[in-house]
Amino acid sequence: MAVMLARDPLAFESTIDSDTAPLAEVVLALLAAGITPSMLRDLTWGGLVAALHEVAAAAEVAIAINEATIPIRDDVAGACEILSFDPLYVANEGRFVAFVSPDQVEQTLAILRQHPSGIGAVAVAIGHVTHRGQASVTARTLLGSDRPLDLLSGEQLPRIC
Repeated sequence: MAVMLARDPLAFESTIDSDTAPLAEVVLALLAAGITPSMLRDLTWGGLVAALHEVAAAAEVAIAINEATIPIRDDVAGACEILSFDPLYVANEGRFVAFVSPDQVEQTLAILRQHPSGIGAVAVAIGHVTHRGQASVTARTLLGSDRPLDLLSGEQLPRIC
């Protein structure tokens, strides 16, 4: 959203700063601690939903997430609302998803949250794989209903890089 608002001809006044960050060091810290992720994916192209769809398709699994646990800053959510964007589809170069076994979730979160890069400041468990066989991504909404998170037919935002 920082890039979008900087490019926007409407000239929004915004304090949204880019959270672009290198991810290699924090990923290496996870590996050094013995975390064995089955998949890691950055959120650069297509945001969270696109990343989850890529994982679901590659592994032939169904993924369920909980929207209430996803950390979206209020200013970003507000900008998305004004521009009619769903923040789950917004590209984000400073974040990633990690798929780890249930017994490694707490250790993974602790490592991410303590890493000096600050990337893990918003590290949370947002969902799980529900079953194998058919690739899908769904979200439990803030109202308690489930909604499918489909891939967009086009791009929601211009590419960042």
